[in-house]
Amino acid sequence: MSQQPTQPAFQTINTRGLNFRVLDQGAGTPLLLLHGFPDSLELWQAMTPQLLAAGFRVITYDQRGYGETDAPADSASYRIDEIVADATAILDALGVRQPVCLMGHDWGSAIAWALALQHPERVQALVAVSVGHPKSYGRAGVKQKLGKGLYVLGFQLRGLCEWYLLRAGGLRRWLGDSEHGDDTLRLMSRPGRLTAALNWYRENLRNAVFGEWGSVQCPTLGVWSSNDAYLTEEQMLDSEHFVNNSWAYQRIENTGHWIPLERPERLAQLAIEWFREHTTQPGNSTQPAQVQ
Repeated sequence: MSQQPTQPAFQTINTRGLNFRVLDQGAGTPLLLLHGFPDSLELWQAMTPQLLAAGFRVITYDQRGYGETDAPADSASYRIDEIVADATAILDALGVRQPVCLMGHDWGSAIAWALALQHPERVQALVAVSVGHPKSYGRAGVKQKLGKGLYVLGFQLRGLCEWYLLRAGGLRRWLGDSEHGDDTLRLMSRPGRLTAALNWYRENLRNAVFGEWGSVQCPTLGVWSSNDAYLTEEQMLDSEHFVNNSWAYQRIENTGHWIPLERPERLAQLAIEWFREHTTQPGNSTQPAQVQ
């Protein structure tokens, strides 16, 4: 008699003074997935079965200010160092002590880069989706800053930006007509939630562009999509200069910014292949790549 698939078991982890909604599934090598703006852990839902079938323990959570996780009112709570500390605290709470596989999209990719930089002992290998190394983003050309990335400056306008995105339909146009867009708009319409998400941009723009960022020490795969309306290919390709280990790049054609939603099977395949080649996991005798 075949077993019926079980529903994911969400849990609430209280750490660093906040309640985080967390989903921890499977066994094997831990794989931490970090979502970005304006999403939640549901961003990874379509990819998760493929990752579980490949033998990973898939860990996702709503980052601070998003989904069902608490949203601190003070803007300083959304600085990169605070958000990186959330990731390590959640891994600790789950009893994950070994180095993890790590994948992030959008802001989640930026946090993944920062996590690999600040805690190299906790990351076996990295897949950065859409957003390249912070230094590469910071030194990207005019097309990134004044073309595709001009919206980041608009996000600095407190109050006016919230009005435009929620009251004037800006967020709806951003997300498009889809179930993902409907769910995200509902979550962002709750009091204070959009401001919390925008504070990620407001607290970190200067540091992201002008900060001192080193090179990551883990094998890293960069993934970018040809129809990304917000990020240039240049800022991902340039990331190679800030990886002191194996580096590879994959371009996904005819796909927009939300790769985990538009091409989940392809992204999962790329991630599985990368992690199998560059990490130690059950059924894989390959040792982690040595730092060059």
